[in-house]
Amino acid sequence: MGQSFNFQGILQTFRVLLSPRLMVPSLVVRDIRDINFEQLHKSGIVAIAFDKDNCLTRPYGHDLHPPFSDAWKRCKNVYKDQIVIVSNSAGTNDDKDYQLALSIEQALDVHVLRHQQKKPSGGQELLNHFNGIEPAKIAFVGDRALTDVVFGNNYGLLTILTRDVVTEEGDNPMAIQIRRMEHRVLAFLDRMNIKHHPHPIEIDLHAVVMQSPPPPQTKEEVKAQAAIDAKNEKS
Repeated sequence: MGQSFNFQGILQTFRVLLSPRLMVPSLVVRDIRDINFEQLHKSGIVAIAFDKDNCLTRPYGHDLHPPFSDAWKRCKNVYKDQIVIVSNSAGTNDDKDYQLALSIEQALDVHVLRHQQKKPSGGQELLNHFNGIEPAKIAFVGDRALTDVVFGNNYGLLTILTRDVVTEEGDNPMAIQIRRMEHRVLAFLDRMNIKHHPHPIEIDLHAVVMQSPPPPQTKEEVKAQAAIDAKNEKS
């Protein structure tokens, strides 16, 4: 299932032109394996939300990218029921009878937010889900600066950008080009010393990044990914 036109996303782009730091994340990591979820929680971030495509799964896929298995287990052990997935496809009005959301919930064992507005709008729906948790104590993790990061920054969340995508294969061609453009803009903003908005909670961002690089893919992980790819080709 693809995504319908995101009009709010276009409007938010104009806001970013006026305030470029809206698209600057609090933290950039390679992928979710770099996040020290235990330390993040100790720092005061008590709830966490994720984008799905190219952050946890391949584009439009249901299954977790196999190399992320250990990191995902760590995240769920730390955050338990305070994790949610916010997708611009699953859980939206594009998702008939929420069948995609239900399938992803079964595959990833995490709730998918049902929401009317698409990122970078709709943050209040996420805050309602986390009933009573201050926005500053929520992290949002995603691979897109103009949707995921702007979404989080608009509502005062800690924003974490995953730099390396799972794969561009099967992704929306426009999304591929926009993501590449976003990375070029972020590099330019960094050279101009334009930083992210100060976060209300003082967090040692270096401490929430894993100190050792993730291990290379094992044969089992490669085999698991091949099985997922084969299943996607049949569907």
